[in-house]
Amino acid sequence: MLKAENLIAAVLDTHAWVWSAAGDARAGQLRAFRGRAVVSAISVWEVAMLAAKGRLQLKPDVDVWIRSNLADPVAMEPLSADIAIESCRLPDFHGDPADRIIVATAGVLGIPLITADARIQAWNERTGYLKLCRL
Repeated sequence: MLKAENLIAAVLDTHAWVWSAAGDARAGQLRAFRGRAVVSAISVWEVAMLAAKGRLQLKPDVDVWIRSNLADPVAMEPLSADIAIESCRLPDFHGDPADRIIVATAGVLGIPLITADARIQAWNERTGYLKLCRL
């Protein structure tokens, strides 16, 4: 199993990004990660949508939170044609488009994904598609 502290770069699943930025204990081993963190553009959308629905409280507001948490060493990876196409080719993956895009982002970039998502972890155990770091 990969350890976050040993990674040079990784894609952060949306919850991992939020937990890490908040200093949440659920970020677990991510606190030891010192590499380049990549956030998919769809994660920015997910955070904004959760805030708009009142399911995520961000201070002072969603705009400031996102911009301040997309600062070095965190970078946003845009949704490229390669990522969009790859997200549709994931073998036996569940239907959540955001998860598909996040997984495809890690796959196209060739770097590990840091996630606590049990569905992604179980899928990856079956397919071996990704290098994965579990939270």
